[in-house]
Amino acid sequence: MHEDTVILIAEDDAGHFALVKKNLWRTCVTTSFLHFRNGEEVLDFLFSRGDGATMTPDTAYLLLLDIRMPKVDGIEVLHQIKADPELRKIPVMMLTTTSDPAEVQRCYDMGCSFYIVKPSNYSEFMACVEHLGELISLQGVEVPRISSPRSSDAPDLSK
Repeated sequence: MHEDTVILIAEDDAGHFALVKKNLWRTCVTTSFLHFRNGEEVLDFLFSRGDGATMTPDTAYLLLLDIRMPKVDGIEVLHQIKADPELRKIPVMMLTTTSDPAEVQRCYDMGCSFYIVKPSNYSEFMACVEHLGELISLQGVEVPRISSPRSSDAPDLSK
């Protein structure tokens, strides 16, 4: 993975975010991280809405996405990303406690790259994230660069 790849982490639990970031660093993932506390924040970032930070064209992004988030859930975030001709290139890894087989299949059908169920045990959760870091750190893992989204009709859910 390119060192200039930005890992977007959409996770409403600050403790889970801290553990993910720490364990990715432990596996030598040295890229930048951006934290989004809800689905609306990540959509605003990707679709350049609002006053906050927005994506930078010609940058590689990887999204770690929780399903159960306030304002806009991860399923809707995944739907909007995969509906946009440019943003659909972003690899989306679901990292969530939701283990329902129908929900897992639904996310794969919608275009997620991987679906990882967060273990409830602390040690297992740490090991899971370390393995994720090892995977995305492998030489030869390529993340596409993204231009600005083309979809002008993505719903603005901040209203």
